[in-house]
Amino acid sequence: MSAPAAAGPGCPERARHPIDAQRLAEYIRGHVANFRGELAIEEFSGGQSNPTYLVRAEREAWVLRRKPPGPLLPSAHAVEREYRILTALYGSEVPVARAFALCEDDSVIGTAFYLMEYVDGRIFWDPALPGLSRAERGAIFDELNRVIAALHCADPAALGLADFGRPGNYLARQIDRWSRQYRASETDRIEAMDRLIEWLPRALPPGEETAIVHGDYRIDNVIFDRQRPRILAVIDWELSTLGHPLADFAYHAMAWRLSPGEFRGLLGHDLASLGIPSEEAYVRDYCRRTGREPIGHWDYYLAYNMFRLAAILQGVMARALHGNAASPDALEAGRRARPMAEAGWRQAERILAGG
Repeated sequence: MSAPAAAGPGCPERARHPIDAQRLAEYIRGHVANFRGELAIEEFSGGQSNPTYLVRAEREAWVLRRKPPGPLLPSAHAVEREYRILTALYGSEVPVARAFALCEDDSVIGTAFYLMEYVDGRIFWDPALPGLSRAERGAIFDELNRVIAALHCADPAALGLADFGRPGNYLARQIDRWSRQYRASETDRIEAMDRLIEWLPRALPPGEETAIVHGDYRIDNVIFDRQRPRILAVIDWELSTLGHPLADFAYHAMAWRLSPGEFRGLLGHDLASLGIPSEEAYVRDYCRRTGREPIGHWDYYLAYNMFRLAAILQGVMARALHGNAASPDALEAGRRARPMAEAGWRQAERILAGG
């Protein structure tokens, strides 16, 4: 057995953010070839950001990603950026769905959206991969490692993405951004976040690197082939930009430091018996594939990412309270902001203790 299979954040269900099928059909007819028949629209479950839909017609199927309705935080839910990077990466060493059309006219369905191909495959929600064999788990993780290394080795200029983000001072700018985003969506005081907001800018590691970064690369944001341990498409590029590859990789590697209850983590599992590589082995494989030396300041990159994820989860909480969250589980997800911040501060304490 495998985890639920789909080509989006989850399985289609009744739409929580309905779309006018007639208006959408008129748009598709004018912008996408081979459109015939009546539209059927179902919203995918799961995901906490941009509402995502399966759109079917007589012979075709697409996935639609839109901005959620209602008030949004500045620079959040950037479907335009998702469309651009999908277009740039299509056909490269980084597998992505083909993007067909971007609509920035809010009058069509109420918010900006884009259409991409429907990719049929498997999405795994639990990184422990229950139901798979030891060999299958090892192959899945090796493929995850291969693809994020390929992304970080891609040349932004050659892909037309030289201006996809600001060069330099990535971590400092991100800490400032997510501190502001967190404060804008703050509902209750989280002491660990206050400490991280104060400490992270003062403890920045030296050195600058720039690569294309996904921003949310984890096992449930890729679609695997149904038969082979091969990624068909990396999805959910909302947070992509030009940034520090080690910050991006550390976000992916947080799974080894977090429990399943904190955020789909691996902490507490017997990885050797499962056939899943240890954190050290996984980092070593990434370094081999990207041609780098062992990573310094690793605990800092992990602390930063837990802080960042806590800020994102706090934004989910705020959207849930405002009634415009993408997922019906948004309130539950938002409650994870506090334990995530506390996990981040534990990483900082390791550094402060010299561990």
